[in-house]
Amino acid sequence: MANDMGDFTGKPGTPTTATTTPGHEGHDKVHPVGSGVGAATGAATGAVVGTAVGGPVGTLVGAAVGAVAGGLVGHGVAEGINPTVEDAYWRENYRSRPYVESNRSYEDYQPAYKYGWESKGQYAGKRFEDVEPNLERGWDKARGASRQTWNEARNATRDAWHRLEDHLPGDADHDGH
Repeated sequence: MANDMGDFTGKPGTPTTATTTPGHEGHDKVHPVGSGVGAATGAATGAVVGTAVGGPVGTLVGAAVGAVAGGLVGHGVAEGINPTVEDAYWRENYRSRPYVESNRSYEDYQPAYKYGWESKGQYAGKRFEDVEPNLERGWDKARGASRQTWNEARNATRDAWHRLEDHLPGDADHDGH
């Protein structure tokens, strides 16, 4: 039985299959983390503005409009992050990094790189240094089976973060690129 719930907007008759962007084959266009973070931020901002302008009704309308706009912004940032490309890049290049110990394999560093590229999407527009305390607190959950402490994972996480910063629109670290 076919699902006629439509796409993520819930409109009947819209395609439910994942679409791809050229060059991102197999890369789902719906990014729940990017869209979710953007929607939450947008909803909160919209609610504040709506309350100031239109009272209780303005709060509801502002939150709804803000959630949609914020979700689209968050989705756009996450759309620029392709985990398959990032994993392949780091698998090929990790040994050239000064913090990598020669007796460690890529699998030892992979959770930290992954945490870096996923966190960059989650904290779009923010500098690594500004969110590092949050990242450190979240490392125990994000690291999975990795034995690395935050101090051991920090450099790889920062590397993956900065690699994306240089490839995504904007200049959060104000370094000119």
